[in-house]
Order: sequence, then structure tokens, then C-alpha cells
Amino acid sequence: MDITQSFYDDMASQYEKLFLDWQSTTHEQAAILDRIFKDNGLDINAHVLDCACGIGTQSVGLAALGYHVSASDISDGELAEAMVKAKDNAVQINFKHADFRNLSEVFPEPFDIVIAMDNALPHMLTRTDLESAIKSIVGQTKDGGIFVASIRDYDSLLKKKPSYSPPYIHKTDKGQRVSFQTWVWDDECYHLIQYIIDDEESLQISKFECDYRAIRQGELTQLLLANGCSKVTWIPPEDSGFYQPIVIARK
Repeated sequence: MDITQSFYDDMASQYEKLFLDWQSTTHEQAAILDRIFKDNGLDINAHVLDCACGIGTQSVGLAALGYHVSASDISDGELAEAMVKAKDNAVQINFKHADFRNLSEVFPEPFDIVIAMDNALPHMLTRTDLESAIKSIVGQTKDGGIFVASIRDYDSLLKKKPSYSPPYIHKTDKGQRVSFQTWVWDDECYHLIQYIIDDEESLQISKFECDYRAIRQGELTQLLLANGCSKVTWIPPEDSGFYQPIVIARK
């Protein structure tokens, strides 16, 4: 098991604490993606693959809108949480364990839409791994379909290489939850430690570690165009309403 699997397996039961209200977030983010899909000529008749589904933050919301959703992840712990959330929301999702570098091994047919949200691609720590992921994802996208992903704005972050991310403070009727990250940089890669402090009914402090590589928008655009996509568009948060820049690649 690699560090990425361990990171998400260990954090699976705590992941929802990163949100003030996970249920509201899944519907809000699904509405954003729905607008993007429709702006690109697709609707709820489309078959969607969420290839880095985590605990189902995007896939559950999209299924609730009526999309045909399949979802995969490298973390069995997060898949288990996602399955519970799909059941609780009374939606049908085809869940599979899969590494998004090898999607064709698990999914025999391509999809109209493939998504990888919440900074999933930067877990690829080398350009070779990133290109393997892009080839796999584009290969699982139908001709005329789209790939949609979100990543941090690394073009800006690489200028200063900050040592931490600002904290999220969620006040609840039981107290508050605080989450933040520290980053230790090594050239274009960084080691991340995620802290979650739950000070609601009793004080609980959790710590999870993982590695990322800062992917510039130009690098990702070049790889998408070189591996089967005909057009690549970036949407900044102020235009999409999503908390990270979003890339849309048309195959």
C-alpha cells in the first residue's frame, strides 16, 4: 500500500469533518458540475465516471440529479464511506476499486464524462505517472466526451511555496472543528500534513500525511492535448463557483 492509499484509508472516517455540512456541499458541487456539463452539450443522460471519488462528494450529488454514475478510488476505506453515503441518499452508483492510471482494467466501456476533483491528479509525483493517468483517463472518455478536473492554483503557489494553508474553522451547535495543512517543499513536490481538530463534544486531534507534486496549468494542458484531447479550457474559481481552478478537456 502506498502513501496515497494509506492517507485516504486512514482519513476516511474523518474526511467529512473537513466540511461544515457535507450534505449541502455535495449538492452545491453537483450543481456546479451540472452547469459545466450542460455548457459543454451534455445532460443527465450522460454516463459519468468519477475516477477519484473519495467519500462520494461529487458522485453522490450527481447521482441525485439523475446522472448515470460510476465511481472509483484507490482507497477501500473511502469507497466504503462513499457506499454508505450513496445508500443514505438513496442513489445508485456503480462503485469499483481502481487506480486511475489503469481504468480500462476495471471499466470495459468508455464514458461521456470523466471527472477527478479535489486535487487528485497532483498525487502523481512524476511527469511519467501523470502522463499514465492522463492516457488512462482520456482513453476511458468517449470521442466527443469531456474530462473535468480540479487542482490547486499551483502557478501561483510555486511563486512563494507557502508552508501552510489557511485554516478552515467550522462552528457547530456542539463547538467547532478546525482543519489546516502544513507543507514542506522539495523542489516542485511537497509533503503535506493534514490536521483535523475536533473540539465539539470532546477534544480530538487527528493527523494524516501525504505527498503531492505541484502541476502547472501549462503542463497539464500540454499532456491533455498530446494524449487525445482536442481542446482544453480552464475556469477560475470566481467564474465557476468551485473552490479550485477547473480544467475541461474535450476529446
